[in-house]
This record gives sequence, C-alpha cells and structure tokens, in this order.
Amino acid sequence: MRLDFVFHSDEVFWCRHCHNEVKSDGERDYRKAHELDRTAVSEIVCALCETKQPVSNKCIQCDTTFASYFCDICKFWDDEGLKKEVYHCDDCGLCRTGGRENYFHCQVCGSCYSTQIRNSHKCVEKAMHQPCPICCENMFTSVRQVHVLNCGHTLHADCLQQLNSECLGLQALRCPLCCKSLGDYARIWERLDEEVARTPLPEELRRKATAICNDCGTRSEVDYHIVGLKCRNCGGYNTREMNA
Repeated sequence: MRLDFVFHSDEVFWCRHCHNEVKSDGERDYRKAHELDRTAVSEIVCALCETKQPVSNKCIQCDTTFASYFCDICKFWDDEGLKKEVYHCDDCGLCRTGGRENYFHCQVCGSCYSTQIRNSHKCVEKAMHQPCPICCENMFTSVRQVHVLNCGHTLHADCLQQLNSECLGLQALRCPLCCKSLGDYARIWERLDEEVARTPLPEELRRKATAICNDCGTRSEVDYHIVGLKCRNCGGYNTREMNA
C-alpha cells in the first residue's frame, strides 16, 4: 500500500490499526482515547511523492496506484485484496474477505456467514454485534476469525481454543453464554456411562436428584452420581442439578 491516512488533527498514520494502537490502546487519558471512523477519512498522502490529496486509489501528482483493491465506501486499500478475495457487503456496511460467492448475509444474526452453514446455523438476534464472551472484544469488525457455535452464539476462534485448553471437564464443552454443548459428544457420554457403571456409589451417597438438561431443556428425576447426571430424554451429561 502506497499511501498514509490524514486525520482531522492533521496527524498521519500508515493504517487504521496503527492509529488505533496509538490513539485507543496506547492512550493513557481515557478522555482522549478513540478509534478511527474509517469512513470519515477525507485526505490521504501519497507515500512516494508525499502529495496530500482527496481520497482515491490513484495519486493526482505521480499517477501511482495505491493498492490493488480499493473501496471508496470503507476508505479501505489492500494490496492483497485480490488474493484475500475482498468484497464489500452493503448489509454489513464494510468489506469482508473470502469471496462474495462463499458468504451470505444473515439478516437475523447481522453479519456475513459461510454458505456452508446457510441452512444449518441457528439464528440468534444480532449475534455478531455482541462482544466475544471470552475476551469481551468486538467481533463484528474484528480481523480475527469468528466461530459460530451450534447454539448460534459466536466467539473468536482463538478464544474457543483457549476455552477448550484451559477449562476443565464439561465446562470446556459448553457455550459460555447458554451452556449448550459445543458439538456432538455422544462418544463422551458413552464413556461417562461406562465410568458410572464401573464406580457404583456407596449406600450412604445414593439418592435421587433433579437434573435440568442444558441441551434439550428436559427436567427429570435421575440417580445421583458424582461422575454426572444423565438426562433421561437425550442421554447426555450436560446437565445441572436443581437445588444442589
């Protein structure tokens, strides 16, 4: 990319991320901290001839093309735009990567999703406009990959990896928002069945318990076991004991 951005303060930055690192993440005075509204950029500086000029993709002085991809709406330039298959989504109001033919905009979830989950994902109102439940950072405009869970909630893919590696037991298998299972854990439930069968409880610990299943929502009376409470409806162990 062969240009710099000029902001209302006449300060020049190489890109919006550089601006945000200095003016938001690195600003100690919270009253001055702010992020760039990229659509408000009205002037740029050619990195070759240093001519200040209105926003475009070609220098008015030396005729240099600034980037292979340019979006006048987002004020976005990218030399790897063709390689990344960048496209502008009018519904999102910004540019996405991956190729327009590979994504669709879900009006309920409020973002572009892979066409692979067009008919299988569960819609959650404005799911992508919520902060990541792990790191609390924005997901809608994030440059980090976002993962759509079976329940419809979303979180950063690297945060999901962190959840799986740092949490213990069933906590690592649940959505941090609604506690539904992250995937199909039939084999894990079978292993827990075997563990329950191998470890009968002593008489003084045997009792009935009321279990509520996080996956199917069924409330049932089951045999208590320290390994877990098995849902009578779906057979899973993603349950919680009522009034435990």
